Amino acid sequence: MSNHISHLDVGAAHITRVAEMTGPAFRLSTLFPEWDDAVFEEHKDWLVPDYVNPAKMTALLNMHSWIVQFNGLTVLIDTCIGNDKDRMPAERWHHQQGPYLERLAEAGFGVGDIDMVMCTHLHVDHVGWNTQLRDGRWVPTFPNAKYIFSRTEFEHFQAHAAKNDDMDRNSFEDSVLPIVELGRAEMTDGPHALGDGLLVEPAPGHTPGHVTLKLETGAETAIFTGDILHHPLQVYLPHWNSRFCILPEQARASRRNVLDYCVERGALLMPAHFGPPHCCHIDRAGESYAARWHQG
Repeated sequence: MSNHISHLDVGAAHITRVAEMTGPAFRLSTLFPEWDDAVFEEHKDWLVPDYVNPAKMTALLNMHSWIVQFNGLTVLIDTCIGNDKDRMPAERWHHQQGPYLERLAEAGFGVGDIDMVMCTHLHVDHVGWNTQLRDGRWVPTFPNAKYIFSRTEFEHFQAHAAKNDDMDRNSFEDSVLPIVELGRAEMTDGPHALGDGLLVEPAPGHTPGHVTLKLETGAETAIFTGDILHHPLQVYLPHWNSRFCILPEQARASRRNVLDYCVERGALLMPAHFGPPHCCHIDRAGESYAARWHQG
């Protein structure tokens, strides 16, 4: 099996990671407005080679989905960029022709096997495979799935799309609206159980309606965190927001809440963009935190 696919178990749950692509590789000083070169010197022993390219001082990010099989449900979390979509000025994403569905199949999943698609938020790189192009129309990629969106998030992007002409408007119109118009979306308000041991919870800041998914199976737990943390440096510097965080103070509060949950419950942190091994446990380190990378 390719390195685009990985598997792990958390208690009785089986989790699969399917990558769409590696990138983008933002300059660290672009991704983090508070960037300080001294941070790289302090952390470079573990940042290189999986998380930072030292020659270009770029942050190495992944684009992947997580798939959770638990209690009879198969839930796909975040659907990356998608194919055939107008994504200029992001040339690498524009009219992409990537093998995401083939990788899903290699991992053992047909599109009909997905019961729920859960988007942590509605940024362009988390909704793309919600739909695919068929006979000139955008149709749901996963024909049997219910799509879980935060109502606050949907209303925020709906208002944004009405006022702006940009990638987020395009992705809303080709990857979110068709799902809603076909009656396939379930809007959540506040905490929302997808099933036993699977809880969607609000975690605003990166976007107004950003949510997490908590998995609890016996004594073992995991939390799927979308873009609450873009890069592992934010474990060590939780006050650092990415340039994409819309509500800065709420983003910092949600990040600390998630990291505290991981410390207190021993939960596995499952972000959307970390490089290999892609997930970690969190330990307290003074006023901050440290990553203990998952092995296996």
